[in-house]
Order: sequence, then structure tokens, then C-alpha cells
Amino acid sequence: MNGLLPLQSELLPEGLNISFKTLPAILVLGMLGLFLAIGVVFRVADTEDMWVAGRSIGNVENGMAIGANWMSAASYLGMAALIALSGVYGLAFVVGWTTGYFILLIFLAAQLRRFGKYTAPDFVGDRFNSDSARAIAAVTTFLIGFVYAIGQARGMALVGLYVFGDFGGLIPGFSGYQVMVVAMMAITVAYLSLSGMLGATKNQAVQYVILIVAFLAGLFVVGATQGYSTVLPQIEYGMLINDLGNEFSEPFVNSSYYLWIATCFSLIVGTCGLPHVLVRFYTVESERTARWSTVWGLFFICLLYWSAPAFAAFGTDLYSNNVGATYGDPGMSSAAGDVIVVLAAQLSNLPQWFVGFIAAGGIAAAIATVAGLFIAGSSAISHDIYTNIINPEATQRQQILVGRLSILLLGAITTLAALDPAAPIAALVSYAFSLAGAVLFPMFFLGMWWENTNRQGALAGMITGLVLWTIPMINEVVPTYGLFGGETISPALAQWMPAIGSALIAVPIVFAVTIGVSLATEEPPLETKKIVRQCHSPEPMSQQQTAEDVVAADGGTETPADD
Repeated sequence: MNGLLPLQSELLPEGLNISFKTLPAILVLGMLGLFLAIGVVFRVADTEDMWVAGRSIGNVENGMAIGANWMSAASYLGMAALIALSGVYGLAFVVGWTTGYFILLIFLAAQLRRFGKYTAPDFVGDRFNSDSARAIAAVTTFLIGFVYAIGQARGMALVGLYVFGDFGGLIPGFSGYQVMVVAMMAITVAYLSLSGMLGATKNQAVQYVILIVAFLAGLFVVGATQGYSTVLPQIEYGMLINDLGNEFSEPFVNSSYYLWIATCFSLIVGTCGLPHVLVRFYTVESERTARWSTVWGLFFICLLYWSAPAFAAFGTDLYSNNVGATYGDPGMSSAAGDVIVVLAAQLSNLPQWFVGFIAAGGIAAAIATVAGLFIAGSSAISHDIYTNIINPEATQRQQILVGRLSILLLGAITTLAALDPAAPIAALVSYAFSLAGAVLFPMFFLGMWWENTNRQGALAGMITGLVLWTIPMINEVVPTYGLFGGETISPALAQWMPAIGSALIAVPIVFAVTIGVSLATEEPPLETKKIVRQCHSPEPMSQQQTAEDVVAADGGTETPADD
């Protein structure tokens, strides 16, 4: 390509019918218009609505929002892609992302709701009585939103190519893929700037319905029309495995056992440290609602996760029969893998409008997750850095303005990075999970479950986590942008501390550093300990009440709860 920006050749999915399609375009544009309308109707009026939706969301609605927030392009598109391209290794994503929610349910959901802040950095700053810790957490949150959203932008653009065709040259020097990145991100940023968390939550409930119906309908119809399944494709796809080759079904053919464990572990702890996931617990009415919304969220998530391997199997077989060999040289490209869900429906010769509906589900999944990421990232800048550190006297109007400007900034840098991304969707997302697991998860877990974790320990642990995450990123990811000769700097480091699973090494070290420094320095104030104890109290609190309010009013729980 002779454009102003380089484009990796594998960003053009082979086998995908890239052309303008009237009915799919109407479906997608109608869906995007609906999202914008909901954003306008539920546009924010104050910071309570902007960041935590007025703490008014019920458990089923929040569970659907959790599902939509979670089932990004990495789940809707990328998980099937990973399983198709790497077989059993892809199941690390199914196991890791699901297990993380069980840990959230048991150890963090209700406790974080009782602590009752606006954002993840808000919790870190107040729990450890440190603006420095708040700032590190805020920068980390912004980084997570940026890295995570690159994969979503890639997914939206690849699916957009199927629906709208190649508009290369519409922006001088840009390919069709790059034009689609700009268009999709512009729409997403526009509605987010209007709606805030309240509108995003209402939208995410709608987006969940769209994405899960599209995914399951696509799976059942592809399975039935191609003779792969009759009633339950999630189980019947096993009949195909012998026809798909060892690369699909034999464990650890495509990757080592160690990489599987490292990836799975990073995804588990990363799930528990993602700010846009944790903020969902601040939007609900009570700690009971927080627990139940997590249960509902798990149910809604599992509907898709149970189905993704079947879609991967169907898509792999259809690709092999209609396009070319899935494995070997050249094999299926990462771009084709990233749209395997749409490609499977297209190769099944299903009606264009139906394939467009499946594509719309992928776009809905990506937009729902970008919404959560950008709200979390903008609140970190506006609420945690601007309001709490730079300008404590900021008015609500100023806070919302800074928040919207932060969304625009995140959208701009994400769009630039997505024009030529470094990896497939799921890998890009995994880098963000490693960061969340290494830096934020230890602070949430120790902050809630060990009252003696102090400011010095938290600062030492977070800085250690950032350093340990950055090293493999520089080693593996930075070279893909043409630096250091374009090759991994240290293959040995990449083997034992891969960027996609670096939390396996980082998290135990961060825990050890945080605990060690906390033991070697002064204990946190008694009031902070009482707030932590109150987060485990069995006594219910009112909708707007927090553990800090209880302690300020009557001293809170005097002895640590044993739950």
C-alpha cells in the first residue's frame, strides 16, 4: 500500500466478501442510530450519572451490562479466532475469563460496592491514603483503556469491511480498513461523550441482547444448514474434531503448556483488576445487588463462551473447504481468523441480511466494551487526577467537560494505534489483562482482605507491577512497530515471561513486595482499618451510603469480619 500509514498485509481477510451490502448496512446503521438515541435520552446531567449511573442499576440490567461490557470483540470475534487458529491454546481464554468472574463474585463484588467510590483509582487513592497511588492507578486505567480498545477498533473495522465495503481513499492515503477504523471510532466516541455511564449502561443492556441473539442464531443456523449439528451445536461440534487436524484438537501443538498456564493465569487476575469491570459494582443499589448482578453476568457470559468453540470448529471446516488450508504455509491469516464468525455465515451461503445481523452483533460487542473502557479511562483523568489532585474545587460542569475531553483523547490515540495494530484482537486485549493483573488486582485484593496493607506497600507494589509489565511489552510488542530491527529482543525472556501472560511472574512478585514493604513500614491509620472491616460487615447499607460514611457516623465495625 502506498498510503501515508503502513498497513500489515494480513489485515485484509481472505475469503471475506468486502463490498457494500444494502440490508446489512441498514441493519448496522439502524443499530448505531439506536445507540446514539439512547445516549441522547440518558445523557448525563451530573457526575453521579456520568461515573456510576446514580447507583441506580438493578441486578439483571447490571448483569446484562456486565455481559455486554465483557463480551468485547475479543469474545465475540477473537475467541473463536484463537480457537480456530491455535486450537486448545484458545481454550485458555475461555477458562481464564470465566474463572476471573468467580473470584470477583466471591472476594470483591460486594466488598467494593460497600467501599462505594466512583472509580478504581478512587478506591486505590482512598484506601491507601495516597494521591501518588491514585495517580499511578489512574494512569494505569487510562493505559488499560487504550491497549484494550485497540483490539475493539480492529474488530469493528474488519466487520465493517464486510458490511460497507472498501472505502479506501475516502481519507487521502488511508486504506479501506483504516477508513473504517476512523468511522467506527468516531461514532463510538460521539455517543459516549453524550451519554456517560448512565447512557452507556442502558445501551449495554440493549447491546447484550443484540450480540447474544446474533451469535447464537448464527451458530445454530450455520450448524443446521451445513449438517454439523441438529439441536445442540455446543456439544455436537465434537463430531468434527477428527476432520480439523491435530492443530485444532491436540493439546499444546501450537503452544507450550507453560504458555497456556501463563495466559490463563493472566486472564484470571486481569479480569479481577480491570477498572471498567470493577466500576460496574459501583453502579448498583446495594452489595446484594452487586453479588447477584455478577451471577447474572456470569450466566450471560457463559452463553457465548460455551458456544465459541463450536463456531470456531464450524468456521475452520468451512474455511478449509471453501478458501484454503487453515494451517500450514500460508494458512488462515489472523485477519480472516478475527472474522471467522462472520466468515462462517458467509461461506454457509446464508442470506446477506442474516450475515449482516451477525456482523452487527460483533460491532455491538466492540462498542459496548469501548464504552466501559472509555468511561473508566475518562473518569480516571477527570475524577481522579483533575478533581482529586489538580483542582479539588472543580465544579460538576468542569469535571464533565474534562471527562468528555478525555474520551476524545482516548478515542484519538486508540484510532491511531488501530490503523496498524501489532497483533490479533485477542492478543491485543490480553496485554491489557496482564497490566490490570500486575498493577491493580493485588491492590484490590490486599486492600480489601488485609487491613495492614499501607501506602508505602501499595506504591512499591504498583511501581513494581508497572515495570514488570513494561519489560515484556518492550521485548515483544514494540519491535512489531519497526523498532529494534522488528525482532523480539530476547527470545528467552519471551518464552518465560511472555507479554500475553506476564502476570504469572509479575503478580506473585507484586504481592511479595507489597506485603514486605507494608510489614517493614508503619501500619495504616485505625480509621482506614475500620473502613476495611466495614466492607466485610453483614449489616446492610442504604443505596447511597458507603463504608466511610458508616465509620464517620458511628465508628463502624470494631473487629474484622470473618467472611
